[in-house]
Amino acid sequence: MKVGEYCKRQVIWIEPGADLQEAARVMRDRHVGFLVVAEPRGSQCVPVGVITDRDIVVAIDAAGVDPRSVTVGDAMTDDPVVASESDDFDELIRGMRMAGIRRVPVVDAQGNLSGVIAADDVIEALTGWLAELCGAFRNEQRHERRLRG
Repeated sequence: MKVGEYCKRQVIWIEPGADLQEAARVMRDRHVGFLVVAEPRGSQCVPVGVITDRDIVVAIDAAGVDPRSVTVGDAMTDDPVVASESDDFDELIRGMRMAGIRRVPVVDAQGNLSGVIAADDVIEALTGWLAELCGAFRNEQRHERRLRG
């Protein structure tokens, strides 16, 4: 199972120079709590960090400042764990577990942002495969009953 087959392709991202108020507005308007922080590269963009709604709250509360005076780049987690479209699920799951994260930006072979995969996506994919496996067991049992008459 490859990451590229199951990741979400519609990525909500923001540039590191945006302020935290803009990041919060994007999260509110798009109903998400996570943004990929990316820098444009031609018609593509490259992930340079991630920011969560919690990161925003902590940055504002800890500094006691106006959210317009702090940039996303100042509050983001830089050098994020990223997955390649060609990575297997076991690599992805191991990386997520080691870093203690639930969402991972996905990049193509050139390192451009191409998607996001979340723990929920992994669970959904694995659940589908487990259902297929259970179906195979049921079919085997039906086939065996037919043979016995």
